[in-house]
Amino acid sequence: MFSRLRSTMQAVFTPLARALMRRGVSPDAVTIAGTVVVTGLALGLLPTGHLFLGALLIGVFALFDSLDGVLARLSGRTGPWGAFLDSTLDRVSDGAVFTGIALWFLLHTDGAVQTWGVIATLACLVLGGVVPYARARAESVGADAHVGIAERSDRLVIALVPTGFVQFGLPVVVLVVVLALLAAASLVTVVQRIGAVHRQLGPGAGSAGEPEVARG
Repeated sequence: MFSRLRSTMQAVFTPLARALMRRGVSPDAVTIAGTVVVTGLALGLLPTGHLFLGALLIGVFALFDSLDGVLARLSGRTGPWGAFLDSTLDRVSDGAVFTGIALWFLLHTDGAVQTWGVIATLACLVLGGVVPYARARAESVGADAHVGIAERSDRLVIALVPTGFVQFGLPVVVLVVVLALLAAASLVTVVQRIGAVHRQLGPGAGSAGEPEVARG
């Protein structure tokens, strides 16, 4: 959904990437710095009740997620290492965001809202990690699992927008419902990716002569 916005931001960030390249800043440094900042904002602002400021700043820095890729292309430093580092640290920052939201529910709500809010947020956290894992694992066995309705940028925006507006009077139950729907969308995405890989590699897919891949 937001992939087109990301493409636009890549074009916008080209001058900034050129400036960083002239100063000797590496793509890895940008990736690590972005992760540290988002993790700090998520765990420092969201649990303490600064929902709008936290959501706003995390969203701004999330737009900078493509800056390291632009810098890598301009400096000729694209490769599997950068892709690995970026994907791995994305899981760290995503985990921090949903952990921050879960802690807010624990510290600032009670009753059924607290219970279901924490459950929905933890479901988003777990399934949000399985979604990219399914795609990466598919690619490691020679399949393509680039399908689904809940990509990373979609999940972050859908979670952060209602989180931020709770501070301005949005009923907390709305946030709980949104998070529950987001978890369901993530589950659907996992199922879609499993189905896509099964169609490519499952029984009858024409891979009878290939060695079996170990599980676990």
